[in-house]
Amino acid sequence: MGRLRRFVPFGEGVTVTARQAGALFALAGLLGVVGAVTQPGHVALLLGIAAADLAMTGVAWTVPWHRLGRLSPLALAVPAFAILAASTWAFGGVAAGTGPFFVLLFAWVGLHYPPWAQAALAPAALVAYEVPIVLTHQPDAVVGGGVILVPICAGVGLVICQQAAFQRRARDRIRQAEQWRAALMATLAHDVRSPLTSVQMTLETLRDDRDAVPAAECDRIIGAALRQTSRILRLATGLLDVERVEALGTLRLDLTRIPLRTAVEAALAEVPGESVSTEIPVGLAVVADPQRLEQILVNLVTNALRHGRPPIVILADPDGDQVLLSVRDHGAGVPPALSGRLFDRFAGGPGNVGSVGLGLWIVRELARAHGGELRYTPAAPGAIFTVSLPLAPAAAPAPVP
Repeated sequence: MGRLRRFVPFGEGVTVTARQAGALFALAGLLGVVGAVTQPGHVALLLGIAAADLAMTGVAWTVPWHRLGRLSPLALAVPAFAILAASTWAFGGVAAGTGPFFVLLFAWVGLHYPPWAQAALAPAALVAYEVPIVLTHQPDAVVGGGVILVPICAGVGLVICQQAAFQRRARDRIRQAEQWRAALMATLAHDVRSPLTSVQMTLETLRDDRDAVPAAECDRIIGAALRQTSRILRLATGLLDVERVEALGTLRLDLTRIPLRTAVEAALAEVPGESVSTEIPVGLAVVADPQRLEQILVNLVTNALRHGRPPIVILADPDGDQVLLSVRDHGAGVPPALSGRLFDRFAGGPGNVGSVGLGLWIVRELARAHGGELRYTPAAPGAIFTVSLPLAPAAAPAPVP
C-alpha cells in the first residue's frame, strides 16, 4: 500500500488531484506500449500516443498546481481527450480500448469537482469520442454509441461527486464534534474553574474569619461569590442552549412585554466594575423572554468588554415593528479573516483564552428564536453588534378610579 501511494496519491488538494490524473496518464501510456506490441501495423503511432501520455504524467507531477488555483488541474482533461481521440483513430475507430478511460476521467472529475464540471466536459468528451469514429467511417450504430457512452460517463461522475460530497460532510461533522469536545474541555478548564476558585475562597474566608469580617465586607464578598455562581449558571445555560438548538432546532420562549431600559440595567448588574453607558428612549419596550433577553445583553456586553475597548455604549431605536438594540465598542474591530465566520459556534476557538466561540452564536440563535436577527457592522473605531427584537405596543393607560 505504501508503494502504491507513491504513484497514486490519496487525499485532497490541488496537487493530489493533478497527480491522480498523472497516474491515469501513466496507465494509458503503459497500455499504449502494450498496444504497440499487439498492433504491429500502428507501432509508431501507438508509441507516439504512449509518449504523449507519459509526457502528460510528467506535467501532472511537476507543475506547481497549488499556485494556479483549485480548478487548474481540470485543464488536464483537454490533452486527455485529445490523446483518447488519437488512440481511437489509431485502433481504426474501435473505442473498446479507450471507452474505459472516458469513464475513469469522469470518475476523477467527480471525485474532486462539483457537478457543473461534468456538464462542462461532456461536449468535449462527445467530440473526442465521435470524431475518430466518423473519420474512420464506422457504421451509424457505432457512431450512436457515443451518445450513450458520454451520458453514462457523466452519470458515473455525478454519482461519485455526490458520494464524495456526502463523505466530506460526514467528515466535517466528525471534526465539529471533536472541536466541540475540545471547546467544552477548554470551557471547563477556564470559564468554570476560575469562578469556582473564587467561590471557594469566599466560602473559606467566611468559615475562617466569620466574626472578624465586618458586615459590609461580608456582604461584598458574598455578592462577589453570587456573581461568580451566576457566571457559571450562564455558561451552563449557554452549553445547554447549544444542545437544545441542535436537538430541537428551536428554543422555547416565555414571551412578555419588557421595558428595555429596565432589562438593560438588570443585565448590567451582572457585569459590575465596568463603565457602560446607555442611550435608550424612555418607554421603549420589546416582546421577549426576560431570561433570554438578559442572556443576549450579557453576552453582547461581555463580548465588547473582552474583545473591544471602552467606551461601551448600548443603544436602542424603534425600526418599524422591531427594536434595533446595539452594543458598540471602540476597540480594533473584527479581523477580516474572522468576519465571515463570526457567528459560527467555534469562531473564538479553544485557543482563544477566555472564549470558546459560543457567545455570539448563542445570541444569534436567541435573536432568531424571537423572530429577529443579529448582525455585525464595523465602526471607526470598534464594532457594533445589533440585535433586532419585536417592538411591544405602547402600554395601556392605568384605569382612573
